[in-house]
Amino acid sequence: MTLSLWRYSHLALAVVSSLFLLVASVTAVILAVEPIAHQTKGFAVENLDEVSLAESITGLKKNYDEVFSLEVELSGFVKASVLTEDFETKDIYINPKTGEKLGEVAKRPEIYSFATNLHRSLFLKSIGRFFVGLVSLLLFLIAITGIFLLAKRQGGIKKIFSKVQKEYFEMRYHVILSRIFFIPIVIVALTGVYLSAEKFELLPNTSAEFQENIASEETQFFENLSEIPFFNETKLSEIKKVDFPFSEDAEDYFHIALNDREIKLNQQTGAIVSRAEYPFVAIASRFSLILHTGEGSVLWSIILLIASASIIFFMYSGFVMTLKRRKKVVANSVMPNKDECEFVILVGSETGTTFDFATRLYNALTHSGKQVFMTEPNNYSVYAEAKHILFLTATYGEGEAPTNARKFEPLFKTINQPNKINYSVVGFGSLEYPNYCEFAIKIQSLLQSKTGFESVLPLYKIDNADFTDFQKWAKKYSEKLAIPLKIETPKPTKKPKLISFEVLKRTELNVDDTFLIQLKPKRKRKFTSGDLLSVFPDASGIARQYSIAKMDDSILLSIKKHEFGKGSNFLFGLQAGDSLKAAIETNPDFHFPKKTDSAILIANGTGIAPFLGMVHERKNAHIQLLWGGRTQNSSAIYDSYLMFEDFRNKNLHVQKCFSREASKKYVQDLVAQSGNKILNTVKNNGCIMICGSLSMQHGVLEVLEEILKKNPSLSLDVLMQKGQLKMDCY
Repeated sequence: MTLSLWRYSHLALAVVSSLFLLVASVTAVILAVEPIAHQTKGFAVENLDEVSLAESITGLKKNYDEVFSLEVELSGFVKASVLTEDFETKDIYINPKTGEKLGEVAKRPEIYSFATNLHRSLFLKSIGRFFVGLVSLLLFLIAITGIFLLAKRQGGIKKIFSKVQKEYFEMRYHVILSRIFFIPIVIVALTGVYLSAEKFELLPNTSAEFQENIASEETQFFENLSEIPFFNETKLSEIKKVDFPFSEDAEDYFHIALNDREIKLNQQTGAIVSRAEYPFVAIASRFSLILHTGEGSVLWSIILLIASASIIFFMYSGFVMTLKRRKKVVANSVMPNKDECEFVILVGSETGTTFDFATRLYNALTHSGKQVFMTEPNNYSVYAEAKHILFLTATYGEGEAPTNARKFEPLFKTINQPNKINYSVVGFGSLEYPNYCEFAIKIQSLLQSKTGFESVLPLYKIDNADFTDFQKWAKKYSEKLAIPLKIETPKPTKKPKLISFEVLKRTELNVDDTFLIQLKPKRKRKFTSGDLLSVFPDASGIARQYSIAKMDDSILLSIKKHEFGKGSNFLFGLQAGDSLKAAIETNPDFHFPKKTDSAILIANGTGIAPFLGMVHERKNAHIQLLWGGRTQNSSAIYDSYLMFEDFRNKNLHVQKCFSREASKKYVQDLVAQSGNKILNTVKNNGCIMICGSLSMQHGVLEVLEEILKKNPSLSLDVLMQKGQLKMDCY
């Protein structure tokens, strides 16, 4: 079955069953509350396996003139139906050792009765029960198709519980909750199907058939029920229900339902008159009911409640995901004629995220006066006037094409363009997943192999849908073609809570127009190196973010002052003693691992900032810092923070290189020279952290890939999955 068929099956099943599934889920949430609320009454009896049936019967007979039944609930409550002194028949909860009343059995609240009837049959009796059973089956199929899609998305069944790629809220938690609640949802679905099948008598007979016991020749009579051996030997933990005889007539028996069988017992002789073993189907039905309702287990009831609520969330998030995916696709009807356009954008997108970027590029090219046609790779055809093709594509699963690009390769091999084509390929993916940008690599290879196609820029890979990285590529493309491109920036997210800071000190500019500024929160605030400080320099509400170095209870920032940079100019204008308001945003993916005692820290320029704090905080860790700057004088601003003369930090080893000195080295050159050290570090559960410019990140990752090839068990995605590769680049 192809990926698209799985996806459309998953969607179709969800749509068809949506109304019934919504009703079933809402009522399931309500019904899951009932056993939890029931348990809070506090009538549960511990150690039922230490209380004999004889004790309970004796206690009841002592307190009440007549006892009709005794029942042990799955909740651990012991319930009895008795005749009171006022000649009223009441159901009560009792202390099974003494027979004393603990409380009365309250009437079931109407909301639970209503929810039960709606959940079981939609108030449509047999027809309703059929639909409920069908919806349970559809829920099972939805879960199976969903887990298949999840496995494909995560890069294989073994990667299902790997880190989830950063996505919008609905998609991210659709993935997270689906893998958490897959098993409970499957259990609910299958038990629902089973119970429905039982109601329609599609299962073998579940009733117990009694068989007479051969009477013993030696008959012993007991004056007191407590003397009967069976009552003394049987514990309450084995009992489901005991129906007492209505009279003292020898032919009026005790009817006792045990966990695995039922018996009829002579009240005078204590002899078992007949017995009936429960068939397997009956036991399975009872077990299914327990699993489906959560009765008797608060923990399982809570799981069922959250799982049922998650189904409602899946319906919402699935709808949002489908809507977003469809919104991202620009209809061909609003496009110019494909044969009149100079630029063609082919968008391979699975979730719609890549369409966001492609649409921004489409708008930028259009605003610069270009005729642009955008479509899916599956629609690839002859473009009469095309001179430029831009291929923006995600990679799905284990290096596979997105659904809307699966037909591209055979189409590309059979279609010849009438003009020479300049192309550029941009791959979107995540280093947290295997086969990073694998499909984009394949597209690049296909285009390279075809006569008449010429590359404008090398293949460009964008990690985690980084918009800044995309802008960087767009700038390169703009410069290469001499076309002004203004890429529309995403709308700012909700402004975080601002707190007040005092400026402790600020340095002057160094040779690279870089300065350090140290801030202290006026109120105690928890943060660590690697977190981000969001500064709002004007009324636009757009934040400028800077990586934090934690120096005891203060923040140190390293900032390059740009001529027209609003954030850098605002901060450089501050003096010691001044105040400002900013927000600290946690960045847990870039914290120094608590259990790691060795690390390779790689940075260029101001990217060294968070590492200054990490070195300060983790003096006992074995750290190798690789830093690249322009000149020797570029590094002087950081020397005091690296504590070169502080012999307490003997574990720190710093290597620097300079791109504008005679040697002309970049930080990736230092990485290449440290190959063995890097391999030893990761083998010993150490960590590699990268901070600085995106161009540096790309270069360093290429070098790391070559280094890791020496060990087949290691790769960038393996390190990412294990939390041994952390990056924060801009």
